[in-house]
Amino acid sequence: MACNSVTCQSGCSRDEYSVDEDGQGRRTFPENVRSSQASPRRGNSNDYGLCLKCKVNETISVTHPAVAGGGGDGGRFCADCFRGNLFGKFRFAVTSNAMISPSEKVLVAFSGGSSSRVALQFVHEMQEKAHKNFNASRERERVLPVFGVGVAYIDETTIYPEASNDVEKAINEMKLIVSNFAPPVKPFIVVPTESIYSPDFAAGRDCLTKLGVSVSDITGKEDLLKHLRMLCLQKAAIENGYTKIVLGTCTSRIACHVLEATVKGQGFSLAADIQYVDARWKIPVMLPLRDCLSEELNMLCSLDSLKTVEASQQPRSGINGLISSFVKLLQEDNPSRESTIVRTAGKLTPFSFNETPEVDDLASKWRQKKYNLKPNLSLPPESFCFICNSPLKKPDISSLNGFHHEETSAEIYTAACSSCQYQILPKDASSLKCFLSLLPQSMTTLAKDSSDNHKFLRGQIQDFLLSDGDDGT
Repeated sequence: MACNSVTCQSGCSRDEYSVDEDGQGRRTFPENVRSSQASPRRGNSNDYGLCLKCKVNETISVTHPAVAGGGGDGGRFCADCFRGNLFGKFRFAVTSNAMISPSEKVLVAFSGGSSSRVALQFVHEMQEKAHKNFNASRERERVLPVFGVGVAYIDETTIYPEASNDVEKAINEMKLIVSNFAPPVKPFIVVPTESIYSPDFAAGRDCLTKLGVSVSDITGKEDLLKHLRMLCLQKAAIENGYTKIVLGTCTSRIACHVLEATVKGQGFSLAADIQYVDARWKIPVMLPLRDCLSEELNMLCSLDSLKTVEASQQPRSGINGLISSFVKLLQEDNPSRESTIVRTAGKLTPFSFNETPEVDDLASKWRQKKYNLKPNLSLPPESFCFICNSPLKKPDISSLNGFHHEETSAEIYTAACSSCQYQILPKDASSLKCFLSLLPQSMTTLAKDSSDNHKFLRGQIQDFLLSDGDDGT
């Protein structure tokens, strides 16, 4: 387009370019044509610093260069579109998997980090919108009720006593974060790890300390603490009347877990841990941030000034630490590696409990119809590991042949997955007996139920088993 100047030359587009004082040419666009002319061709990088979605606002790398880090979504989207995309992933996961129903009470696990902070923020926004719609309606009997939200923090100072001062300060900051949310009010619950034993915290602390010492493997000790943490959340949810637990587990953390489980020999149960819904627990567990990267969540916290809390947490070590470092290197080499790992593992067939339990209300029926959700009528696995609650393979006939149920050690090992057998359970009988005496009652009950299942199965096939004197011919 010519500039109509007397000195205009052929092909001049002076109205589309401006020259800075340093003599560098820079392309500019009128406001009415900026969105159509300034957008880059599909598949190319954004040469003009405009958002690829709205094609109007500048990208995060332009407006917040320190936050964007020079790449990723920060170089493609503006702050509003980036936030909208991230919340869209969260909302789609919640609605398509029927994670939250209007009549439920949801307990959000809050560690103070960016992942759980974003999960708490998004759950709050959904609740706030539902609350406004309820208040604005004149016919409230026709409006769906507003779901309740609570927040829980697991206090692990008994296991890591050296960090007690930092944890106390972190808890006060978390209380302030939760109290600053707009109504409805969200109760904040501090759950000591020793509370899974009994109301007597002193006795619980003693058992928990001895239990940690009895596990010599570093990786096994970390995994055991993770399982105890989930038991604490379950106990808190049950005692306070919550019907769902929401975790801030994101794509980055799931990618690490996929490789960790593969290395530890937990391939059979891997599919159970990486789905949106995990209903094997008494209180179903939801992962609405499953499709969000930790880098995205950190960026959102910086953009929206979402306060996070640096609670003192021990660095990951052993196999878990090595895998975390390895995945971090992969992600630095290619930003799509974590998503690729999770997407590949997502092709595994989920278990029957990886669906939200059916609730007989109008909202649930509407979701099932909209997203074509069909109940899974397949039978659940026969038993679960009494330590980590992972689904176990059905024992084959060869493993049952010659199995003597009076041997308590054999029963216990049969009721555990291979990873817990090698990394958590003691090898000798005396140490194993001491270890079992230190476990919370919920774990020992699960071990007894699993052992009873195996006894029942052996009784069913007893007539078909070979005796020790038979050669099978």
